[in-house]
Amino acid sequence: MFKRLTHWLENRRINKLGFTAAQWESAIADWPVMLRYQGAERDKLRDMTFRFLAQKSFTSGARFQFTDAMGLKIATMACVPILHLGLDWYKRWRTVIIYEGGFVPNRAYRSHDGVIHSKGPALSGEAWFRGPLILSWDAVNESGAQAANGKASNVVIHEVAHKLDMLRDGANGAPPMHPNMRSGEWHRIFTAAWDRLQADYQQQRPLPLNEYGLTSPAEFFAVCSETFFEAPTTMQEHMPEVYRLLCQFYRQQPVPIATPSM
Repeated sequence: MFKRLTHWLENRRINKLGFTAAQWESAIADWPVMLRYQGAERDKLRDMTFRFLAQKSFTSGARFQFTDAMGLKIATMACVPILHLGLDWYKRWRTVIIYEGGFVPNRAYRSHDGVIHSKGPALSGEAWFRGPLILSWDAVNESGAQAANGKASNVVIHEVAHKLDMLRDGANGAPPMHPNMRSGEWHRIFTAAWDRLQADYQQQRPLPLNEYGLTSPAEFFAVCSETFFEAPTTMQEHMPEVYRLLCQFYRQQPVPIATPSM
């Protein structure tokens, strides 16, 4: 009874927002990842996007004037990772704050040399535990398979991956496992990949993902997630076991499984 009432009220909010399929298609037309989602999956993603917008509160930072099209694009990017998980995975937070460019958090910051500064460097995105999702629109527009010095980048997917990670024991690179997954296997495979890439980085060998992922286990999971969706072929080729686990976790197969020729 309560769930039906909630669904009815949500449908009313969606109708009040007034978004159309044509508006949604226009908003996401320049994101190549959307070519992967067709037919029933595309319809499901559009419906989830509208529900995301009905459930969350969007606000601007520093008086940035964002548009409905921007909100549709950000919401779609946020929904792609949970397309087969469900919006309940995002129920612990409500607010999305959008700045035009990089934003500077109003808190102390310790630099690599140990010096504490009153404020840190400008950020492109941030996810607070049970708090808002904060994004730079400029960074959203820089998404792509080779957007960050030839590496995959998607600030929305990166930050919502942190939100998923936080659902289990805080941001530590180990989100909640599905019943058919083994946390021990996750730890073993991600640790092995982390160690190998750390060695590659120290030896100045090419990396298959953004080196920022090597700063902590939480960042490693977030960077792996944006690579999984933006450059899945690269991940499958260079990090096949991590790719396999992310397929299990996100319940998606971004690289089509080849079928035997007859």
